[in-house]
Amino acid sequence: MKRYLYILFFAISIFNFTACSTPEEKAKKLEADKKIRIPEDDKEDSLMLSYDPKKEDKWIAEFMQNLHRKKGFNGNVLVAKKGKIIYQKALGWADYLHRDSLKIKSEFELASITKTFTGVAIMQLVEAGKLSLTDSVQKFYPKFPYPGINIELLLTHRSGLMNYVYFIDDIWRKEKRDMKKGVSNQEVMDILTNLKPNRYMKPDKQFHYNNSNYMVLGAIIEKVTGQSYAEYMMEHIFKPAGMKNTHVYSTAVYPKIPVDVVGHDRTWRYSVVQNFLDGPVGDKGIYSTIHDLLLFDKYLKNGRLLTQNSLDSAFVGRNKPVKGHFNYGYGWRIFEGEKTDKVVYHTGWWHGFRHIYVRNLDKDIVLVFLGNLTNGSLMQLDELYKYLKMPIIRKGAYSGAGSIPGSDED
Repeated sequence: MKRYLYILFFAISIFNFTACSTPEEKAKKLEADKKIRIPEDDKEDSLMLSYDPKKEDKWIAEFMQNLHRKKGFNGNVLVAKKGKIIYQKALGWADYLHRDSLKIKSEFELASITKTFTGVAIMQLVEAGKLSLTDSVQKFYPKFPYPGINIELLLTHRSGLMNYVYFIDDIWRKEKRDMKKGVSNQEVMDILTNLKPNRYMKPDKQFHYNNSNYMVLGAIIEKVTGQSYAEYMMEHIFKPAGMKNTHVYSTAVYPKIPVDVVGHDRTWRYSVVQNFLDGPVGDKGIYSTIHDLLLFDKYLKNGRLLTQNSLDSAFVGRNKPVKGHFNYGYGWRIFEGEKTDKVVYHTGWWHGFRHIYVRNLDKDIVLVFLGNLTNGSLMQLDELYKYLKMPIIRKGAYSGAGSIPGSDED
């Protein structure tokens, strides 16, 4: 039955595709096909996500207990090889104040791992012919006061823009504005247009990682599609990939973010309250689970979300490699080592959350660490990388050139 459904689906797709007479019609057809899920998808996903703790990888289990007890890691972790989970665990508290334990399906603010999704969305729009990598920001926002910045420069952190997070934080504090009410991407774009804060450097001069690039991309997604960032992500990425526990939450929309996991800043004494800076999305704002990130990996690899050409383009480093190995493509940090070890990943650090999401494309290994206690435990993963025969992602690769070590922006 499964084989029949796939044959029927692809036969219809091929017929409809060849029947399209213009490039625009073909682009629309490709975009529509990406949204299609057949009944077997849910069954296959359920089997992939099934896990028997009795069959856990014992070495990883012991490593994680030490990381939790001795190094202070608190969060959810998953390790998968060739589409099979070999270890998963929820370790510690979701909310220390109320002593609520984490669950496997707990949703975490992904922080900058959100940037990988924004990059995928942008490439989908390129495939659909709705924008080009060479399009200027001013094509979509004519009053944007910084000429010479195009889509590709935003994707690769080469725009030279200042970090809006610090700029509007200073404004809010000096003017004693409401710290709880979130600001939208459009409101931030208006602030940049009206106040014209100095940028760090001229466009395309060098790599400088900061949140403004992906906040602007989030605004462009909304302008081009006529949908909110949340609506676009749900329709074009989350649903097609079967990510049933993934959402976009913004304090510009939700007075209280409807998740149970609370971020904690370095020690349990300080839980981080979400505020106006949790309003803009694109640079952050997606909430997800370890299982849904494994599904994201699956549907990127099988072509449901992007063509292989787009993925190949996204996984090319567009900057001078940091320390000879670490680079940045279109929404992905990249380890460029041996030819047999193509690794793409992203880190996240924001308002009490700290994560790393690693995909070894050649060995088909996925590592997901979602933490809600921002200590240095994720700097202690060398032995795990060695055990999995993967490149070691060291501290210097977490921030890269231009970002500020220890800041809430990576």
